[in-house]
Amino acid sequence: MNSFIVTGAGSGLGREIALLLAKEGWHVLLAGRTLDKLLRMKEEIEASGGSATALELDVAEPESLPEKLATALEGKTVRGLVNNAGIGHFGPFGKMDNAQISELFNANALGTIFMTKAVLPYLEQAGSGQVVNIISTAGLRGKVNEAVYAASKFAVRGFTESLQKEYEGSRITFSAVYMGGMDTPFWEGSTHVADPSNLMPPLDVARKIVEGLGEKEIIIERKK
Repeated sequence: MNSFIVTGAGSGLGREIALLLAKEGWHVLLAGRTLDKLLRMKEEIEASGGSATALELDVAEPESLPEKLATALEGKTVRGLVNNAGIGHFGPFGKMDNAQISELFNANALGTIFMTKAVLPYLEQAGSGQVVNIISTAGLRGKVNEAVYAASKFAVRGFTESLQKEYEGSRITFSAVYMGGMDTPFWEGSTHVADPSNLMPPLDVARKIVEGLGEKEIIIERKK
């Protein structure tokens, strides 16, 4: 069974990507920290005739990833990974505490690196595949009150571009996705964006990502 793994699949952009992949016939491994959301997603996909597995995991805990993936992926062939899981802390850099800085890098940068490292052996065994790293335009340019968030995304950008070179000539591709803000639960509890409803719908972004699978760069910004 050909499978695509999506992290942060319980809501927002991850949810929309997972639904689109399932409609295209992929078995989707729904990965995330909140199991009840993943189970509801699994039920929704299966009710529409698709196939999915729910897997509770934290991408920032590398020791647990190999065993959890091995169990969930038994009998399946992995063809792709979408590194979508991430968090955001925003505000003046001088007022950000060290715990927030560590949490940002653990989830956004290290989580992407650890998850990719855990999944790559499956892609290599399959002989082909694709890794899609959701970076955001914060990985293209710095922004006010996003110093550490942008730094974590620049790290993922460098990681992605380096793997593109390392695996050049192979049948494993790495895509860097740079998109602007979206109207998702990502902004809950934050005052960084005054009105998230003015941002891009996650389904529109998800469609462009799925359509662009295999491309080195996918840049998506709202037209002004």
